[in-house]
Amino acid sequence: MTKQWQYLLKNLGEWQGSFTHYTPQGQMIKDIKSVVSLEGLNDNQIVRQTIRQGEKEQVLEYSSLSRSVMFFDNGAFSQGSIQLGPLSEFGAELGLIHENRRVRLVQLFNKQGQLDNLTLIREKLAGTTPIETPPLQLEDLLGEWHGEATTIYPDWRHGNTCPTHLSLKINEAGRLVQTLIFGEITLTTTATIKDSYLLFDQHPNKLIQVLFLPNGVSATSPLQLQLNQPLFLELGWLIQPNLRQRLLRSYDNRGTWFSLSLVTEHRVA
Repeated sequence: MTKQWQYLLKNLGEWQGSFTHYTPQGQMIKDIKSVVSLEGLNDNQIVRQTIRQGEKEQVLEYSSLSRSVMFFDNGAFSQGSIQLGPLSEFGAELGLIHENRRVRLVQLFNKQGQLDNLTLIREKLAGTTPIETPPLQLEDLLGEWHGEATTIYPDWRHGNTCPTHLSLKINEAGRLVQTLIFGEITLTTTATIKDSYLLFDQHPNKLIQVLFLPNGVSATSPLQLQLNQPLFLELGWLIQPNLRQRLLRSYDNRGTWFSLSLVTEHRVA
């Protein structure tokens, strides 16, 4: 049994929650109660997934994993497009797991490369008590965060781990200033602050939005995909006031899925 398959098994169980659909601007379209069951069969050689949304039910069985999905050892995962191409639909699902809770985010782009819709899936294991937290706000994230990033690669090269440092503060002009140290890379960017989202707008042809969603979740997406430019999709989850995880699915300048990174960080100031 491969390690990736063993990591998939960390998601076994009956997950109760809802699929909440949003516009690109963060307006809720609909919320559908859901039960997603993952059951190991034949000594866990097969996984049966049953998805119930309202009165609809779908059953899938897996005995292997596709090239479009990868897992971390704690069960966090991402699946989605492996290549961005002209006039093609594009998107990915990002999933984080902590104890009896999971959050998953689906980001979809239309054939013109525009962010089309998002789906937030919030779940808890059957028989456990749900933990509801209010929608994320910028004030929840301000400060200094230290952590560690583990990066894995779909071409199966050896993964790596590096320290991270994230600083989020508001400058005198009322803009957010973000400084990110990721291993040996340091990047400082600024964003316009809106009620329920941030807009990194330093480069007008490369706008990046961070939506604040329920249960401490943030969704980072480019508003318009650009060919021949690198891009990333990110799911953030404020699990506790001083504990946050982020999952990043990154593509290179050819539009090829390049890496998947899991960041676990703690607020230190």
